[in-house]
Amino acid sequence: MTVIGIIGAGEVGSQIARAAIMNGYDVVIANSRGPETLKDLIDELGPSARAATAAGAAAAGEFAVVAVPLKVVNDMPVEELAGKIVLDTNNYMVWRDGHIPVIDSGEKTVHELRQEHLPRSKVVKAFSHIQAPRITTTGKAAATPGRHALSVSSDFPEAVELVTRLYDQFGFDTADNSPLSESWRSGPGQPAWVAHEYQTRTELVSNLARARRTILP
Repeated sequence: MTVIGIIGAGEVGSQIARAAIMNGYDVVIANSRGPETLKDLIDELGPSARAATAAGAAAAGEFAVVAVPLKVVNDMPVEELAGKIVLDTNNYMVWRDGHIPVIDSGEKTVHELRQEHLPRSKVVKAFSHIQAPRITTTGKAAATPGRHALSVSSDFPEAVELVTRLYDQFGFDTADNSPLSESWRSGPGQPAWVAHEYQTRTELVSNLARARRTILP
């Protein structure tokens, strides 16, 4: 059984855990407050889930999901994530994260910074422009016409392939928006973000192409 390590047990991390278990995965999930605080969530998720520290979740997963904002000072379990594909669900929110000059200037994307924080991992942007509850409610069977589509961005083709398979299992089509330097195209305020409630793959590809980068002063 494939185990997914999930760092972050908020809305997105918890929903990915639910969807993963529905599709036959085991999950090890962590938050910032300690495994004992996740008892209610683990009871809900059932025997396919257990709680751990961030390092424990990272070590247990065959691949990992990071569902917490990036901090300027890296707090990720770098060693435990080394050699693994890491799905980064984060978006850059100035009101929440404060200003990060290299992102504001357009020099880097938030996901490129995550890759720098995890130099021996294979970072891939995923599940970043869908409302958390819809991860388990809007998916449709493979080959269903007009399936909702989600974007993926990475510098590693194998990471894109993994996310594409996972999206398909969860009921979504994929639009490849690689590399990580292009990941801003699905960020907050962009057409792909605005259309988050529903867009087909064709519509998503068009929305990604219509994105315009905002440079903050």
